[in-house]
Amino acid sequence: MSGVVSIIGCGFVADLYMRSLKAMDGITVAGVYDKNAARLAEFCDFWKVPSVESMDALLDRHPRDGVVLNLTNPSAHFAVNSACLAAGCHTYSEKPLAMNVDDAKALHAQAQAAGLMLASAPCSVLGEAAQTFGHALRNGVAGIPRAIYAELDDGFVPQAAYKKWISESGAPWPFEDEFRVGCTLEHAGYYLGWLISWFGSVRTVVAASAETIPGKEGAGPFAPDLSVATLFFDNGPMTRLTCSIVAPHDHQIRIIGDDGVLACKAAWDNSAKVTFAKRMTIRRRLMESPFPKTIKLGQPTHPKVKRWGAAAMNFMLGPSEMLDAIRTGRPSRLSNDFALHMTEVTLAMQNAGETSGAQAMTTRCDPMEPMPWAQ
Repeated sequence: MSGVVSIIGCGFVADLYMRSLKAMDGITVAGVYDKNAARLAEFCDFWKVPSVESMDALLDRHPRDGVVLNLTNPSAHFAVNSACLAAGCHTYSEKPLAMNVDDAKALHAQAQAAGLMLASAPCSVLGEAAQTFGHALRNGVAGIPRAIYAELDDGFVPQAAYKKWISESGAPWPFEDEFRVGCTLEHAGYYLGWLISWFGSVRTVVAASAETIPGKEGAGPFAPDLSVATLFFDNGPMTRLTCSIVAPHDHQIRIIGDDGVLACKAAWDNSAKVTFAKRMTIRRRLMESPFPKTIKLGQPTHPKVKRWGAAAMNFMLGPSEMLDAIRTGRPSRLSNDFALHMTEVTLAMQNAGETSGAQAMTTRCDPMEPMPWAQ
């Protein structure tokens, strides 16, 4: 792998990208910009990467066969993504792509018109756990999938010691922004990305969301801290996905098939085990095997990153995929359609409230081609 990236935004998440970049041979950083000069200097000094005095200057010097990483706060995503595309740069955005569907559609149209790639985090869909799960599905390990239960619950976060969560280069966890943006926009993509990659488009979202913990620290208004969605795919099983910063930590996904249950317990670990528990009848009792089989791929996968904080994920898998697609002249697995559709579904969950009922999705995307080592 090889290529060049430029970085806009030096906050908490940017350190996770830099840790991941160190595991990826051949990818270099052309320049870094942040509107906070002190934070920019601190970040660039820590990681030994070149700083740039303005966003315009960064975009001017950015190689057009590279990828710009937009790691700014979510409220700035639309404007920064649009500026990157206007400058003729392939763009990889931290989640969400934009804060509303109209803005996301405008970015998609802008990228399409310019012939540019526009991708959205998270990229764990390209990781070993997601790809192993997909391989098991395609090979019918559990039989025909009939239902999916997925959880992205992170514990009662407003009572956590989040002011002690400091990144490697010294950036604090942006708790106020996180509470305003909400856990659904921040986290739903971790399993939505997997699901859409396997089954393609979500046809209908039936969801509810609410702020269940009032009085969070910081200036509101705050987003819902709990959402529960039922997803109906064009070509997939009925799925229930829950996001919260209320319920005890649970990142499990289970696919219930005719022959048993495929499961993974750690969305934020590229190396998490994927297991299959065969269904059986012992005497008169129907049950899944208490000794599930671990599913493994038969060849090397991708560079891994050691756990830091809550995650053991390679955040550079997405930019690396885009760089390889640019270099080889093929479509990226993280397509413009994929980014837009995942954004629309996520926003439907986030904004559902109490009375939205069934929401018909207006965007579509195809299932994702598996990684070569998972085919």
